[in-house]
Amino acid sequence: MGSITLKQVAKRFGDTEVIPPLNLTIEDGEFVVFVGPSGCGKSTLLRLIAGLEDVSDGVIEIDGNDATSLPPAKRGLAMVFQSYALYPHMTVRKNIAFPLKMAGLDQATIDAKVNGAAATLNLADYIDRRPGQLSGGQRQRVAIGRAIVREPSAFLFDEPLSNLDAALRGNMRLEISELHQTLATTMVYVTHDQVEAMTMADRVVVMQRGVIEQAADPITLYERPRNLFVASFIGAPSMNMLAGQIAMEDGHPVFVSNSGFRISAPAHLASVAGEAMILGIRPEHTGEDSSLGPCIQATVIEMEPLGPHTLLIGKVGDEKFTAQMPASNKSQPDDVVDVYLEHSKMHFFRASDGLALRESD
Repeated sequence: MGSITLKQVAKRFGDTEVIPPLNLTIEDGEFVVFVGPSGCGKSTLLRLIAGLEDVSDGVIEIDGNDATSLPPAKRGLAMVFQSYALYPHMTVRKNIAFPLKMAGLDQATIDAKVNGAAATLNLADYIDRRPGQLSGGQRQRVAIGRAIVREPSAFLFDEPLSNLDAALRGNMRLEISELHQTLATTMVYVTHDQVEAMTMADRVVVMQRGVIEQAADPITLYERPRNLFVASFIGAPSMNMLAGQIAMEDGHPVFVSNSGFRISAPAHLASVAGEAMILGIRPEHTGEDSSLGPCIQATVIEMEPLGPHTLLIGKVGDEKFTAQMPASNKSQPDDVVDVYLEHSKMHFFRASDGLALRESD
């Protein structure tokens, strides 16, 4: 078991409320990632769950039991930090075994658990080495092994890959995902890296200023962002945002941009005619293929070749715009280029509150 339920949980430091009251349920066996910019409250929320910070208000339940006032050691959770926190004078075996030894388990049980964790994490060949003889990824696996042997109801990861280079980060993402499948245990993971969030999670919790902006599976976040913040945070390069308003022409709604172009809008936007609106379109849903949909013009600032395609960085009116063009595109700075937008992939957000407006919402 490893369900975690937060009921109206809030955190204040003095008069400063860093996490307004929020509700969240993490199901048993689920891999949930908290993501957001620095200072959004994601690590603080994880520490509240772990018991490393006291909640100011609300209730935290673990497996249906009130754990709000329990100390960290009594919550049945294991935490893996950005810092490996390994004992440099101990071997891998002794580092992994340390929490079991402190718990007073017999040596045979300790050996079995340590050997099992080492096998699961591909550390068997390094079991008698010290941390200084290991790579960053191997040291992180040792830290995870130390958590595994405790057999917690849930694992809590606080930016565990931040100290690794890009290649190791990619490898460790796969290893942690495979570990989740092997152990079938609840995992709660904090990162500022949206790639980690999107590739690893069953569900992503996007946070800003202590508030959960949207909690959904990665595909839903990408295809149906709830608001401007989620739309701009999820996806790389970021979604293009073009300001304008909805007007009615011949009885049909039209998005009229501040830079002057007009694009037909979905029928349900007739109800917000006259309102300021933001048109969102991801770079990967643009191009030079006229069959995509309507055309706008962008003035090229620079071209970024990326192998299979080239990013056009430009401006539409006074607004920055990024388009994904074929690698064969040889546009030059100051060129004015036709860019086509995939009509079905457009997003419309109300400028007043940033909320997405969809027919089915």
